Amino acid sequence: MTISYSAVGSSAGIAAISTQQVDFGASDSPMTASQQAATKGGPVTQVPVDLGGEGVVYNLSLPAGARVHLTGPVLAGIYLGQITHWNDPALTALNPGLPLPNAAITVVHRSDGSGTTYIFSNYLSSVDPAWASKVGTAQKLNWPAGEGSEGNGGVASTVNSTPFSIGYVETAYAIGLTLPFAALRNQAGNYVTPSAQTVAADAAQKPAITPTDFSIVNQPGATSYPISGYSWALVCTHQGDQARGQALVAMLDWLSHDG
Repeated sequence: MTISYSAVGSSAGIAAISTQQVDFGASDSPMTASQQAATKGGPVTQVPVDLGGEGVVYNLSLPAGARVHLTGPVLAGIYLGQITHWNDPALTALNPGLPLPNAAITVVHRSDGSGTTYIFSNYLSSVDPAWASKVGTAQKLNWPAGEGSEGNGGVASTVNSTPFSIGYVETAYAIGLTLPFAALRNQAGNYVTPSAQTVAADAAQKPAITPTDFSIVNQPGATSYPISGYSWALVCTHQGDQARGQALVAMLDWLSHDG
């Protein structure tokens, strides 16, 4: 059995499973009822298979060991285009003693439909009423500020090559580029960075998720990382080929256990 997987963004994954171009899709936010109703292959079984954190990365020359600290409302202000410079008082107040430059912030966001964007915007909507009313939560947004890049890799690459920029990526995409993660203030008032431990701590606060009640952003807990979410495998419930269906189930079982 050969498995081919393309990281094309959640919206593309949902479109591909909806038109039966693939045996399974994946998304960082589950399909809606209307999307399910439009699927050619009938009902879709949606299984949460892993957890991830959306890290806020930036390109600044700071002293060794220094890290930018952010709150949800300040992060929303940056992406709303209201906080435009790194030495804005809202940022310097959170980072006393940090030599933040008098430079314009280049805001980078996803240009494609993305579950990463869904989780990021869901977090901002949960912590900032202005964001909730002006922009909201979706896989693809009408961004009030910034420039778009395709895919997590595109955002990470753009931030990596653009001085004074900021962006959000699934954490794995920043590791190879050694981009620093901002420390975000969680619901408990502590500043945390994304890691397997802090994402798991956030998820542990709400274990009973469903495809219609799946948001785990900004959960309580001393070490919870607030921009966390699940990735979901999307599989047609009624398989047209028994052998192929059994192979798919075996693969997903391996992926979510021994794998």
